[in-house]
This record gives sequence, structure tokens and C-alpha cells, in this order.
Amino acid sequence: MSFRTITIAVVMLLCLQVSEAQELRRSGLTKIIPLIFLLFISTYVDPAIAQTSDQLGGVVSAKEAARWREDLHYMAEEMVKRHKNLFHTVTREQFERATKDLYERIPQLARHQIIVEMARIVAMIGDGHTNIYPTRDPKIGFHTLPVKFYIFKDGLFIRAAKREQADLVGARVLKIGNFSADQAIARVSEIVGRDNEMDVKFFGPHLLAMPEILQALGLSNSVRLVHLLIEKKGSAKDVALNPTGLAEMMADDTDLTWLPEEGWVDLRDEAKASLPLWLKNPREKFWFEYLPDARAVYLQINEVGDKDSETLADFSERLFNFIDTNSIDRLVLDLRLNRGGDGTLLPPFVKRLIKSKIDQPGKFFTIIGRSTFSAAQFLVDDLERYTNTLFVGEPSGSKGNTYGDSRRITLPNSGITVRVSIYYWQDWYPWDERPWTPPHLATELTSEDYRINNDPALKLALTYVPQRSLSQSLGEALSEGNVALAIERFRRFEADPINAYRNVQEEMFGLAVRMLRAKKPDYAIEVLKLNIEANPRSAVAFAALGDVYLASGNKALAKKSYETALKLKPQDNEVSDKLKGLGQERPK
Repeated sequence: MSFRTITIAVVMLLCLQVSEAQELRRSGLTKIIPLIFLLFISTYVDPAIAQTSDQLGGVVSAKEAARWREDLHYMAEEMVKRHKNLFHTVTREQFERATKDLYERIPQLARHQIIVEMARIVAMIGDGHTNIYPTRDPKIGFHTLPVKFYIFKDGLFIRAAKREQADLVGARVLKIGNFSADQAIARVSEIVGRDNEMDVKFFGPHLLAMPEILQALGLSNSVRLVHLLIEKKGSAKDVALNPTGLAEMMADDTDLTWLPEEGWVDLRDEAKASLPLWLKNPREKFWFEYLPDARAVYLQINEVGDKDSETLADFSERLFNFIDTNSIDRLVLDLRLNRGGDGTLLPPFVKRLIKSKIDQPGKFFTIIGRSTFSAAQFLVDDLERYTNTLFVGEPSGSKGNTYGDSRRITLPNSGITVRVSIYYWQDWYPWDERPWTPPHLATELTSEDYRINNDPALKLALTYVPQRSLSQSLGEALSEGNVALAIERFRRFEADPINAYRNVQEEMFGLAVRMLRAKKPDYAIEVLKLNIEANPRSAVAFAALGDVYLASGNKALAKKSYETALKLKPQDNEVSDKLKGLGQERPK
């Protein structure tokens, strides 16, 4: 029974004529009517909504406000105590100001608004293991719309829906309420604890399906009715959706949100092609399959952990014994569904891989994406440093230098869980400022790919022929004295979609060093200027250019580069000292 039916029943009850009401009072039936109405409600209202109707109401009571204030105070104190370095991104003053502001506003807010504002404060910390997640905490008890969203390459889409809303599947979402899809994603990003923006792509669609969050963020006027503007087959239309029950909780270490559900229709249900391998065995922690047509092994590790029947170490031996004793030309490792696990289990796998014949340029590929997180990022870091793998897909959901290993803080009154990071992991060099591990070969899933069961990442990994590196291509042009050709090749490289996420900085630094060793500082300067084109927010890029200008005797341009570097990274004392040596104070 829909909310609209309940509303009609209420209106019918309230619309009794005065004369009829008087007659009912005389007959004594006024005592029976409310009982009949309550029976109607208990029979037809969605139990998930009925049992939490107090959570969807208005402003909290004075007593509830006091309890939420206690929770907020406890949260703020415990976060400072337990996080490895709570103020690595946000200042103490900003944190305390946000906490004080919410403390004062709590009496004017509803329960769901308080939770969302607390999540906003926690997300300010700026790491993916510090969070409040309605997708993992049943105590929060938010509801869900009868649709599942996903951010494909071509936009925000409804990739699945309850059978009653099957006609919405495959529609692109143009607006949520009065806000564009991009604006809605930007708003929900404010409550996502994240290492980088790929975490927003991962969690955002799930949070956008929760009406409490939409209302708290100003994307909807109601928690009981959400308006969407969608487009399907070239035609746009408005739809209004009611929540259908409590949101399903997500698994910890594997992305299982792709699994089919009874009573739901998925965009790829009518695909003629067979199920893509990345969706074949998501519940298996690790498995592999030989692909004879490609003379390749497809390997999927969905969680860094042991099975009851086999350890990851034993599996590694079995896998690489198969590879080394058969005619295998390629290994494709898929980490797209891997959300983490126990990173201490990784060394046997990595060591056995390094010893294998397959660890050669052009033979080993690793598919990564927005779900590649936590211990899966540890594996990515090891592969980047110690093997010849080429990364394929989209950027990872974490990075090598970050805070992690979350521990729970349980709030005393609400019972809600707040997670905080207790360790700092430095798997990359300390000056490595990348927000993620970028793919060497970018390829992102479109809604059409998903609809027809096409896997562009696997196809690319199985067919890619290695090309000359960027530094080789530019180096050849510069060795001929052709700076213009080098610039043309660089910009052609940058414009190629396959290089959309390539981080060229280390490669460009290496080329610049080669030019300096060849006594060609002018060429080194051109290379570093091109690097800044690709990395305009990198303090290290400007500092390196300043060093070469200084070595070339151009103090004016050296100062200018150092000043820009300090604006981007004000705490860089080494650059500050160089400026002082040039008679220039730290820029204000």
C-alpha cells in the first residue's frame, strides 16, 4: 500500500460531516472508527516505514536534543584521542567551529539532519577510513528509494529498480529535485569520508538513493517523496518516488552491490552476451580462469583474505605453478571489486608473482577502479613498485600515502558508529602527491557497455600492444633539436583518451635529468614547463623548474617558480630557504 493510499484514508476520516459525526457519537461508534483506522494502517503501511516513523518526523524533542548533544561531544573528544592525526587536512579551529555550530543547531534539526551534519564533520577530516556511513551502519536506519544509481562514464543512471519501476531502468538522471545530477553528486560528496574523488563515485550513488540524505542536503523537500527528472530514449519526464524500506547494508571488503536481487530489474538483464568475468564470482575471495583464445589467465582477487578451504599463499603457489608450466602469454589481475582485507597476507603472492615468467612488460595487466581500496591499494602499491604491470581502467579509490585501519567509536546514546583511522601508511615517496594510482591505460564503463555485458577494461588488457614511452618519444625529438615536435607529441599524448589519468611527472623529471646530463638545460626547462601543463597544482613541479632556472642563472624566473610552489605548498621549508637565499621573503 502506498503512502498516497494512507493519505486518502486520513482525508476520508477527517472529512466526516459534522452531522454524521454527531450521529456516530449518539450511536457510540466513535470509539470503533479509530480502531478501524488503526487496523487499516497496521495492515497496509510498509512495516519498515511504520516502525521508524519517529525518525522521519520533525525537530527532535528537548530531551532528544540533549542526548544528541552528548553524542556529538563524545564523538569530537574520541576522534581527537583515537585518530593518528585528526588535523592532517582540516585545522583544529575548523573542526571545533563546525562541531560548535552543529551543537547549537541540534534543537532545530530532525534526527536524520543531525546524522547527516555529523557525517559532514567527520568527512572534513579528509581520509577514507574516517567516516560515518549510512551504507554500513544499521543503527542509522535510513531508507532507500526503489532504484539503484551508478555513475557511468556518460553520467548518472538508474542501473536497477524494483520490478514495479522497471520502466525507469536505463534512464539517465538529469535532476534530483531542482538540482542537476552533477550538483547532487557535489552535495553528497560533502558527507563522504574519502581518500580521493573516486570514493565519491563509489559511495555517492548509494547515498543519493536515501531520501533522508536528499532532504538533509536540500536536494528534496521531503523524506517521503523524491522527484527526479530523467531521460530515456531521448524523452525526458518527471517521476516521483517513495521510499520502499530500509537501505541494505554493504559488505565490508568486497563490492557486492552488483549481485542480482529478487524483485529487482537490472539494466543488463536482457543482454545477449554472457556475464562478464568481473561479475562472475564476486563472492569468491580469489579465483582464476584460463582463456584459451587469448592464451591468457584471468585472475580476480575480490578480498585480501584467506578462504576456509585455501589460504591466499597456497592459492598463489597453485596459480603461478599453472602459469609457469603452461603456454601463457598474459596475466590479467582484476581488483575492481576489492575493498580491502588483511594486508599482511600479501607478501607471498607478490613474491611468487615477481619470480614468475609472466612478470614482463606487456604481459602483466592489473585492472583497477573506484572500489579498489584499503588493503587492495597496498597490493596496487606493491605491484607498481616491484613488478612490470600496466594498470588498466579508472583510478583507484585510495592512494599510497594515507591514513587507514579504522577503529569504531560507538556513540553512547544513538549507538551510531563513527570510524577513525589509527595508522599512517607511507607506501609512496613522501613527496608523491598523487591522489590515487592512475591507470596507464584509461577505459571507463559506459551505460551501454554495462547494458550489453561488454567489459572494455578486460578487452583492452587482452589486446593492448605496448607503445614507445612518452619520455622516449620526446627524447627522440629533442635529440634532433626539434623542440616544437616534442611539444606536439606531448600534447597529442595528453589528448589521447587512453592517457586521461596518466601521471607523467616522474617520467618528465627523468627526461629533464637526462637533458641536464647532456648539457642541454634549455631542453630540460621546456620539458619541465610541459610537465606543469599536465600538473598545474603540483608544488614539486614548480620547485623543480625553479631549480633548473637557478642552475641556469635565471634568478628572476627561479624566484617566480619558487613563489608559485610555496603558494601551492606553504609548509615547504626547503623552497622557502631557497627563496631567502635569493633575497626573497616567503610570499604572504
